[in-house]
Amino acid sequence: MLNALSAAVLGFLLGLRHATDADHVVAVTAIVAREQQFSRAARIGMLWGIGHSLTVFVIGGAIVAFRIAIPPRLGLALEFGVALMLILLGFSTLRRGSAVCGDHEHHAARADGWRPLLVGVVHGLAGSAAVALLVLAVIPDTAWALAYLVVFGVGTVAGMTVVTWLIAAPAMYAATRVARLQRGIRFAAGTLSLLFGIVLARAIVVDGGLFSATPSWTPR
Repeated sequence: MLNALSAAVLGFLLGLRHATDADHVVAVTAIVAREQQFSRAARIGMLWGIGHSLTVFVIGGAIVAFRIAIPPRLGLALEFGVALMLILLGFSTLRRGSAVCGDHEHHAARADGWRPLLVGVVHGLAGSAAVALLVLAVIPDTAWALAYLVVFGVGTVAGMTVVTWLIAAPAMYAATRVARLQRGIRFAAGTLSLLFGIVLARAIVVDGGLFSATPSWTPR
């Protein structure tokens, strides 16, 4: 009982920490840079976490249950999808940063719906293998490993909700005081997402050898 409780607590805490990974924070920053309400920002983080956790449970659960081996090229391709998503988010944030204020509600409504959920799903695809392999190494029993993935997902949702609150606070503070400062935050968020995506894509293609004959991939 104690071991099960310890594993549950550890899974939740690791899920919280997983939400603070650099690529996750950059993606969410690009999404919430235009938000002016804490409730809306929290909803975006929650949807991101749900999308991520669902994918980790489905894909990671399949890896755990059927002991599936992920080919290096496929692992790199999934991470490359995250890089492309960050680049697209950066372009989108920079473009919307110059939109008129009257468009804010329309864009925010879209951001509150499919966009954070989709971004979470894509990130979950890239992280599923690493999480599943870690779980298999520590918890060989399939049922307990699947339960761990559920707890890990709950921790990720909670962590990302908190992270979005913290990230959105500067933009909301600026929105009530200096419009130019808020535009600067949007520009910084979009630029960060764009550059981070480009650097990540280069590392996957050049260092990982995505398109080479012998790709090298380490789950992370």
